[in-house]
Amino acid sequence: MRGFLAMVERNFPDEIVRVREPVRRELDITSTVFELERAGRSPIVIFERVEGCEMPVVTNLAGNRRLIAAAMEVEPSALATAFRERCQNYHPVERIDHAPWQEVIIEGDALDLTKLPIPVHFAVDAAPYITAGQICARDPETGVDTTGFHRLMLKGRNRLGVSLHSRRRMYEFHRRAEARGESLSAVVTLGIHPIHYMGSMAYHYPPNVRKYEIIGALFNEPYRVARCGTAELDVPEGAEIVTEGKILNDVREPEGPFSEFTGYASYRSTENVFIAERIYMRRDAIFHSIASGTASDHILISCIAREGEILNSLRRNLPNVIAVHVPTITCGAFMAVIQMRKTAEGQPQQAIMATFGTETYCKCVVVVDEDVEIFNLADVMWAVATRTRADRDLVFVQRAMGAILDPTSDPVDNTLTKVGVDATKPGGVDFAERLTITEEQRARVRHILSVSGVSI
Repeated sequence: MRGFLAMVERNFPDEIVRVREPVRRELDITSTVFELERAGRSPIVIFERVEGCEMPVVTNLAGNRRLIAAAMEVEPSALATAFRERCQNYHPVERIDHAPWQEVIIEGDALDLTKLPIPVHFAVDAAPYITAGQICARDPETGVDTTGFHRLMLKGRNRLGVSLHSRRRMYEFHRRAEARGESLSAVVTLGIHPIHYMGSMAYHYPPNVRKYEIIGALFNEPYRVARCGTAELDVPEGAEIVTEGKILNDVREPEGPFSEFTGYASYRSTENVFIAERIYMRRDAIFHSIASGTASDHILISCIAREGEILNSLRRNLPNVIAVHVPTITCGAFMAVIQMRKTAEGQPQQAIMATFGTETYCKCVVVVDEDVEIFNLADVMWAVATRTRADRDLVFVQRAMGAILDPTSDPVDNTLTKVGVDATKPGGVDFAERLTITEEQRARVRHILSVSGVSI
């Protein structure tokens, strides 16, 4: 995280905002991010003075596509392609003996999670929530570990409520441990690089591959980790705060509501419990929080990861697919736009079905031609309005599995109807000619405006 902050400070100084006025843990931190977004900005925000706490808070670390692209050393439009290509080149970790997060160890009666500046993000939240906590644990059967985000509700000095609602690897690891009558040893890591976020959200890979190996692939070098605690779980060298503990077996307690990525309060939870046994941290630790709800900080990285996963899947059978965009304004999950150079009828429908098969959360897919700018939703909707014939170009998939947090999914079986939209020009017939302005003409008028004192 500190390396990322240094890069932004050096190359994009206007994209770091330091708040020196005292702020409350209740609402102020996340509300600031939303107020900046309403003003059209998404900078990293560092709160230097949080009431009742000695530790500063950093948030909105991953809310800006341009900054993520700079960290990956690619153009913003190339992020999905870079994710797709790098994720296939796994790098074994590099294990080190000592890490900065080992400088301070807190345990026993001194352990008190309530002293951390854990925010209340929205008024609906049941309690303060750790949102940037990456939980790492091992499969009790194979020994292969995983890492990923799961919301953590502050319940007491050493007690956190946790929901494993993604029902992916961590959920399965805990289920397997519970079947043995065991708790699942785990660590919660705070203060990581946004590229780590991205790698932790890769889902389509062999079961024997570690998430840390994918993260290393995204960095183009081995990821540096150090062993933590009695379970000797690997933790990133650059972490700020690490909490060692376990997810209890056969214990369920109410957890939530929480302000989820859908923009709604979520009352659904697996109701698990994490007990903290030891805290490790840097002497000058910075608390990392992710703004919840529909903040870009919460969903942009998942957009990029989903774009890469969908692109990887589509390119296997449709090499004429050019790009994929998962917009943040559709909760970073529920809609995907596919750009393709259509060479035969039926290809958009094939892309629609493949996308639904790849990304469970996605419930609306729009396929457009190569002349449509997929990062410009006004252009996408223009294509839908002028190229879609409702009787022929809409695809419905009924009773498909949806996201458990989607408020439109069936509360009993979690299914819903998904829709695909073919917004490509019909093949084999002459079609209306689109109005265009050449790049040369655009450059000319930009110059005219510039010398006239008009900035755009």
